[in-house]
Amino acid sequence: MYKKFFKRLIDILLSSIGIIVLIPVWIILAIAIKTDDPGPIFFRQKRIARDKDGKQQFFQIFKYRSMKMCTPHDVPTHLLNNPEQYITRVGSFLRKTSLDELPQIFNIWMGQMSIIGPRPALWNQNDLYEERAKYGANAVTPGLTGWAQINGRDELEIDVKARLDGEYVEKLSFGMDMKCFFGTILSVLKHDGVVEGGTGEMKKLHDKK
Repeated sequence: MYKKFFKRLIDILLSSIGIIVLIPVWIILAIAIKTDDPGPIFFRQKRIARDKDGKQQFFQIFKYRSMKMCTPHDVPTHLLNNPEQYITRVGSFLRKTSLDELPQIFNIWMGQMSIIGPRPALWNQNDLYEERAKYGANAVTPGLTGWAQINGRDELEIDVKARLDGEYVEKLSFGMDMKCFFGTILSVLKHDGVVEGGTGEMKKLHDKK
């Protein structure tokens, strides 16, 4: 019952409240982004959605723009050469506090995403998509945050991230979602796992020792 009805109901209620309550925040961040680096306030990117009838689906994810207009498009941050050079001053703050993800509330409201679920992969991240397929993680609606995000985030390698996403799907319940929700708040406050250009950084640092 929770998976088929209440999870979506909670998404609609919380995203609707968030859109209205955060209006002052929308305005302040929009002005800051525009002032720091002229250009669009929002950034849209093609992401992989929940599989439908066993087929891969896509949608446009919304984010606050945190990178300069000259940044290569549709390239994961960890594949950029020296990604720090492309991040704006305001963008650095947005990424460290995860505020750049805030516009995804609209994706949640439209049903393209859920508050909790595996983070949606880029349209060309076939390695992550295929690895998740082994664990059935592509069969659930992607989320704003999830089990992998509170267990390493950018520090995790693809296979580890996919395994954690599969673990979430296996244990999907109201209790699991609450654990991810409050775990995310703690991780954001501590800035855990945020490594620019850093997929797999946890293993890289370990290998250097």
